Amino acid sequence: MLVSADFNTIPEQYAKNAPEDARVDGVPCVSFPFYIDHLNPAAKYLHWEFSDPDSIPVCGFEWIHWTMANLPVAALMFDPSDAHALQIPPDFSRRVTAMIPEAVQGRNSQASPLYGQDQQNLQLVAHYIGPQPPDKDHRYVLQIWGTTSPIEGLKPGFWLNEMLHGLERSQVVDGGGITLIGKC
Repeated sequence: MLVSADFNTIPEQYAKNAPEDARVDGVPCVSFPFYIDHLNPAAKYLHWEFSDPDSIPVCGFEWIHWTMANLPVAALMFDPSDAHALQIPPDFSRRVTAMIPEAVQGRNSQASPLYGQDQQNLQLVAHYIGPQPPDKDHRYVLQIWGTTSPIEGLKPGFWLNEMLHGLERSQVVDGGGITLIGKC
């Protein structure tokens, strides 16, 4: 699997300087587009984590920005005329539940009890939240796994560790990732 984007630095509309209509409670919420090429045909479901390892010195843990599980590959459109095999479009995080209800999104770090956020606002804590590095430019990692079947037992608002444990029990047949820069 090859994961790519049309940029190396996350554009402002998906990050710290997103316009007001692209925010929930002041937090950027419109997810960025990316591509998945050369997907193993045995991969029937996609799962991913988008996180910020550079946040560890700032807040004491790796900040989770987005988790997705049980996204059926068959529900996504492949365009043979496109140079890329599969595109995850902009704002997918806010639209996926209506388009593909079997796909589930997990909690991001806004849901941490250490952060003090309203943990019941699933529009904020169980969707994409854009990068807002407070101290310097950060590197963000999007890691994607392909499996032959869905991860059992995941419900909307799952925690990342639940997905990772589920991947251990699943037949992972493909994987890939990309590192992107978020500007301070």
